[in-house]
Amino acid sequence: MANSVIGDWECIPRSYEVTKNFLQSFHTFDHPLKLSTVTMVDSKGTRVSLGSNSSSRSSSISLLNDPLLLTLDGTDPLSQFARQEQELIDPLTQMASEYVRGTFQKSKNKKREKDFSLADDSFNWNAKRLSILNKFTTSEKLSISTSFLSVGNAGTGTDAIKVHTVVSDKLKFRLEQLDDFGDTSIRHLMDLTQQDYIQRIEQLNQELVQSWHNDQRVKALKIAIQCSKILSDTSVLSFYPSQFVLITDILDIFGKLVYERLKQKAYSGPESSRKLNTECARDTCQNWFFKVASIRELLPRLYVEIAILKCYEFLNECSYEDILQRLTLMIRGIGDPLIAVYVRCYLVRIGATVTSTKEYIYNNFKDFLTVYHMIFAGSIRSELNRQRVDMTKYLSLYGPAVNFILQAVAYKNNLYTEEILKQVKTIKNNGPILMAILQAFMSEFIAARALEIVQLLSQSHTEGISKSQLFRALGLSMAVCAPLCEERSEFLKEAFLTINTFTDPSEYITCVETWSQFIANNFPINETNRLLHEIITRLSSTKICEKHFQQLHNILDKILENQKNIELLVIQESFLPFLNLFHKDAMKSEACKRILIIYKRNSHEYTTDAGVISALMYVGKILNDSLTALTVADEKRQISHLISNFIRKVYFGRDLECQLSFYVEARGTFSNLDTVYGTLVQNVNKLAMEAYSIVHDNQTRKTQAFVKACIAFSFITIPSISCICQQMDLYMLSGQVALVNQCMGQADACFEAALNLITELPTALEIDGKVKSMDSYVVSYLSNMLATLVVVPDSPEEGVLHLLRLLLEVIQKFSFATNSLGPVTVYLNVLDMLYVQSLENFPYHITGVISNDELYGRDPKFLNEVNNLCVYVVEKILQQLKQLGVEQQYKMQTILSLELMLRIIRYANLDKEQTFQLALNLWLLARKHESLLDVKHFPRIVRAIENIYNLTKDTNTKRAQSLQQFMEHINHK
Repeated sequence: MANSVIGDWECIPRSYEVTKNFLQSFHTFDHPLKLSTVTMVDSKGTRVSLGSNSSSRSSSISLLNDPLLLTLDGTDPLSQFARQEQELIDPLTQMASEYVRGTFQKSKNKKREKDFSLADDSFNWNAKRLSILNKFTTSEKLSISTSFLSVGNAGTGTDAIKVHTVVSDKLKFRLEQLDDFGDTSIRHLMDLTQQDYIQRIEQLNQELVQSWHNDQRVKALKIAIQCSKILSDTSVLSFYPSQFVLITDILDIFGKLVYERLKQKAYSGPESSRKLNTECARDTCQNWFFKVASIRELLPRLYVEIAILKCYEFLNECSYEDILQRLTLMIRGIGDPLIAVYVRCYLVRIGATVTSTKEYIYNNFKDFLTVYHMIFAGSIRSELNRQRVDMTKYLSLYGPAVNFILQAVAYKNNLYTEEILKQVKTIKNNGPILMAILQAFMSEFIAARALEIVQLLSQSHTEGISKSQLFRALGLSMAVCAPLCEERSEFLKEAFLTINTFTDPSEYITCVETWSQFIANNFPINETNRLLHEIITRLSSTKICEKHFQQLHNILDKILENQKNIELLVIQESFLPFLNLFHKDAMKSEACKRILIIYKRNSHEYTTDAGVISALMYVGKILNDSLTALTVADEKRQISHLISNFIRKVYFGRDLECQLSFYVEARGTFSNLDTVYGTLVQNVNKLAMEAYSIVHDNQTRKTQAFVKACIAFSFITIPSISCICQQMDLYMLSGQVALVNQCMGQADACFEAALNLITELPTALEIDGKVKSMDSYVVSYLSNMLATLVVVPDSPEEGVLHLLRLLLEVIQKFSFATNSLGPVTVYLNVLDMLYVQSLENFPYHITGVISNDELYGRDPKFLNEVNNLCVYVVEKILQQLKQLGVEQQYKMQTILSLELMLRIIRYANLDKEQTFQLALNLWLLARKHESLLDVKHFPRIVRAIENIYNLTKDTNTKRAQSLQQFMEHINHK
């Protein structure tokens, strides 16, 4: 079949105008994926809406015939998920329903109090529990004294669980329980590790709950009492705050069990018996408080009564304010200040759930101030020496309790805060309390009295609390709320008069770490520069820096986050020297990465300042030099994107030569990153196009030389990129830019280099664990190349269509996948391009570029070369068709046969007998396996041929006759 067409192919000129067929468009007001809703009117005149939410009566009506849509109940997956979410209770609906339920319950219980502000989520003890348990740990041995952790099951088995319906039997049973758990049965568990201790406490918790559910109320009370007694043990001081958290968790559960039991008694049953039930609940409640009052020791009596404090609501004659004041006074009987302050903390925490008054909280704090001097007494110091606990550690034990009390007293109002501050001024060794005030009081309160407080801190001298700790806490508060603008300078000066006296580098750096955010956010850049200079001076030693890398990183991060002008920051004289304090490469790289991240987010659209560019080039070079062969791909990708973003933001306006010089410098600086090289090539090509847009068609010798320099930059840079695909894409782009700027030699070089790289492409790539063939990329790339080569004029030094000939060579060298349509698709596109080369006027041109239509003017020799190449291409396609037949790929063979036939009809002269016969043979070959294609496929082909005939019958009678003859043959056969 190939031999019949050799020497017979002749491209014919187009004898009709090409018109574009636009898709028919129309206005719409609904999204195409929106579910249709049909409104039907029944015989009664009632409108029935049919859709996704239609009733079951109308659900049987099928509106959508698509089986997939029917599977999804008429909705797409996203709409289905949205509908499911709507069926769930959203947060607002849930809150509303809870409010309704709450209102209903309040109507049942008019004596129940509302939720108080102190119980708000932002003031919740649960938020502090975990931090206390994590902070206050110990490696020392612990001990527990209890009656309820025996190995046996005495008193806890099924034998002990009895149903007592008679009052006398119930009383007898509870007396037996009291005898069983007398003081003589207490066992002492010694030498427990912290983990063992926590497990034993959890066992007590489970035992309490189990006893309660087994109707062993007395046993549950005894467990609560013994747990409370544990809090009198301070033999391991460093663990006491965590011990307090663990025990009060058990007491909270006990209090909840008692309260829920009383509530059930009071509000269960019919309305007719409600009054009787309420009286019964009141009697039971009184009985509980009588039992608590009979506890001999003060500490467990206090803890257990506080635990069931909420139950007082069942006693009508009681006032929470009076009860809380009474308990506050009772705590004065506890001699150990540490134990007493945690009892006060528990009282405040439980009291906040029953009343919004703060008077009792203030009284508790005043009582703490009264005994505050005992913390530094000789007896306490002796115990600290015995346990080998220093004063700093001991004072930190008071922190959670005192902080909580002060947070409670200052929460949402400053009723007592001013008075507390006045009292603290008069107290000796007031450092711990000042620390608690700075941490607990509102930052607005501290900011309003900033000068007063900084003087107070400067004059404070407390053993165990350094001034660096106090000023660090003050810095944290200032970062949240700054003083008034007119006071800030004086305040900063007063604060750093003390901070600069810290001789210990650790104290100094941990303190200024918190002040860096305040300074960067509220002062001019010179103050930040001064702070950095002071840090550099104090931490000039390598050994000191290594101890404080994390603090230095935090300081840098806070300054970057809060400094509004990042460009102004990086050019400060102390900024880059501060960066050099990070002696470890990993830490310095992280710091540099953070700088470029903030620069990407907060900088202006373009950077023109030479100082900023130089500083960021230095930062980028550090990142580039930190990359090694062991660096992971994600790290390289992140650094590449940050540096590329910086390169894209550098802009010198119309100073194009300076811009190109910057790109040359960047190429030498960032030598390890393919992405950065790609960005540089893209930007240089963009620079060349900017020069073109400035001069348009009026190229001068100077602008022409500049554009050639840009193309040369790209041509030299692209081979340094490791990815072959990226190289090919950039060569193509650079060649197109050169072509637009009429640099024909450079364009030819780029296109030739791109085509030569095809042979180096791998046949497949592994992407996300899946092997993907490169055939589709090669076909797409060569199609783009052919579209570009249409307007590329032939070089005088090379033959006719030399780049196209090179393309045909590399197609044969690339290994396409088996049964791939890639080669045939490319050959068909080459046939399209060759036909365009035979036209008198090409369909598109580039301004200023003389393409082959003007260069040759349909010269017979040129047309002869085109026809010969067409013969060669058709021969290659026929070889592929034959191979498909051998491999029994009949469907692909049929499709390609029709594609080639259509091109012969459009481009070739059918008056030539061999050409006519070839087209007819291709039609017959396709008809052999017509059943493999869609039934509409062949009719569409026939209509396409008829359309060509209709376009040519009035302009080219001879060709029209050939087409008519061809249509008669195919219709007949």
